[in-house]
Order: sequence, then structure tokens, then C-alpha cells
Amino acid sequence: MALDFKLKDVIHSIIVKFVPAYLPQAKKKYYAKSVFQTELDIHDVASKASVYNINTSPKVIEEGFTAGAQLIAYLAADGYRIKTDLFHIGIRIPGEYDGSETHLPEGTHPEVRMQVDSTLRNYIRENVHVVFDGIEENVGFIGEVIDDATGEIDSVFTQDNILTVRGYGLKIESDAAHTEQVGAFLLPVSPGAEEIALKAIALNEPRTLKLLTPDMPTSAACTLIIRTQSTVNHSGTLLKDVREVRSPFTLKPL
Repeated sequence: MALDFKLKDVIHSIIVKFVPAYLPQAKKKYYAKSVFQTELDIHDVASKASVYNINTSPKVIEEGFTAGAQLIAYLAADGYRIKTDLFHIGIRIPGEYDGSETHLPEGTHPEVRMQVDSTLRNYIRENVHVVFDGIEENVGFIGEVIDDATGEIDSVFTQDNILTVRGYGLKIESDAAHTEQVGAFLLPVSPGAEEIALKAIALNEPRTLKLLTPDMPTSAACTLIIRTQSTVNHSGTLLKDVREVRSPFTLKPL
């Protein structure tokens, strides 16, 4: 597969703001975070074709992209290494062996490895202009969500298991009048869906939460919502009103 990035006349500009560092290994006070990070599915991606002067019908793009992604998944599962100008995909078998084994060790499974191709990396490096726009007025944020069962980040959660949430201003606290309003919730993206409360909180700190996920009545992807009366900088006082933090990505139940 060869992709031709012909959009040399397009000026790509990303606005970033400084947000507090949340990972324990952070060496400086802030990270730079892109302001515009709308999550797109295949339909949304195809609908942007006309914006970038791509004349192929969005319907054709969507159908072809969907079929191509499914074919790539089947081929990768059959052991093929897939190479495109966007990414490379391959299957890795973890562990060490003496050569006499007839099956994988208990608890071991094949792993998917995906790597961004140099063509895309070079295009981004050469054509994207980054504009720093000060420190974001912070009401807290979710930086990453790790599914402890699979190790997947910002993509899935295993039901009846633990989610590790890292970010800033996450500690869940309330006064007596707002106890029922605060907590961690999953909101399915399907129309008319209702929020589902997470069952328990194993760790409740300003930069880290460990949440026990429920059995889900739906397979729809969900937005993670944190509601709390704690202040963002955790000053020890409670806010008068409940504030809300939403994940900028959705999580699919397993």
C-alpha cells in the first residue's frame, strides 16, 4: 500500500495548552496537551474528505476503510505482517522457550504490535505547526485509563475488574448533601442510554483512581465521567457545587 500525501498546500496547526503533569515519573510541572482532540470513528473520518479536497465519495471511503480494516485484522490473525504508509502490524509471541513446547505457557497469549510508519511521522513533523496558548484553565482532566486485566490504554475495560485512571483533580469527595451526585460513572454513547455507576473505588487520590467496573447491560462504547466536590489543586476544602471531568475518549466493554 502506498499513500500519497499531496496536501502540501494545507497548513496543519495544532493549538496546545499547558496542563499539570500527572504521571509519577514526570520531571517538569506541565505537559502540553492538544486542545482539539475530538474522537472520530470511521464514518466521521470519511465525512472529512471534502475538507481536504479528496474527491472520493465519503460513502466509498467509509465502506472501503471498514472492509480494509476487517481484512487487515483477519490477515494479522493468520500471521501476516501488514505494512502501510500509516502503520505496521504484526503478531508477537511473548515468553522464552527451550524448543520442546507444544503450547503456550498458562496465561500467555499472542500480542498485537502496531508501529507508526516513518511516512506518516515525517509528514507530521514537516507539516504540523504547534501554537502554544498558555496554561489551560483547569477543572481537572483524565489523562489516561488503563485496563488492569489487559494492560490496554484508553480503549477498553474488562467487566468486574479494575480500571486505573490517571489525571489531575480526580479525587472523589463530597459533603452530605451531594453524596448521591458524586462518584465515577460510565455513559454509553448509544442514544437514550443512562449512566452506570462504578461499584467501588479501590484507590482515591487527586492524580490516581482505581475503579471497580460493573457488569454492563450494553456493549456500546462508554465515556468515563468523574463527579466530585474536591478542588482541582486539592486544597482540602470542598467546592459549593459538583464539578465534572469526562474522558476525551471512549472505552469499549470486554
